Amino acid sequence: MAMNGSGVGAESASAQPRFTRPVSTLLADLADQVIRLFRQEVALFKAELMEKLGLIGQGAGAIAGGALIAFSGWLVLVAAAVLGLSLVVEPWLAALLVGLVLLGIGGALVYFGKRRFDAESLALRRTAASLREDEAWVREHLS
Repeated sequence: MAMNGSGVGAESASAQPRFTRPVSTLLADLADQVIRLFRQEVALFKAELMEKLGLIGQGAGAIAGGALIAFSGWLVLVAAAVLGLSLVVEPWLAALLVGLVLLGIGGALVYFGKRRFDAESLALRRTAASLREDEAWVREHLS
């Protein structure tokens, strides 16, 4: 049995695990992985934020469209009132029905648009869940 300088045989020295990567390399890898994780989280945040901004745009468009249609309905109702008071004949009834239909459509669009602004629909759920997972992973590996 060949002996090395410390008096331990060559076979027993090779049986011990060898760590060939220096601590500086491990720390550099850790820093790279943390940076990559941060970039992935930012990319997820951007994607989810763009999705929510699209919903806000849809909601704003629906509200604007609903307001325009409701205003048109108001104008028709005003015209119906004018026709009804000035002529006291049947043409005002047609104008009144058109006005009520337009107000109904406008109200439905405003309601649809308002629902797009609810806090529940704008929550960044995937980003929050991913951050919770990352936090749990870090706590698990640091403790």
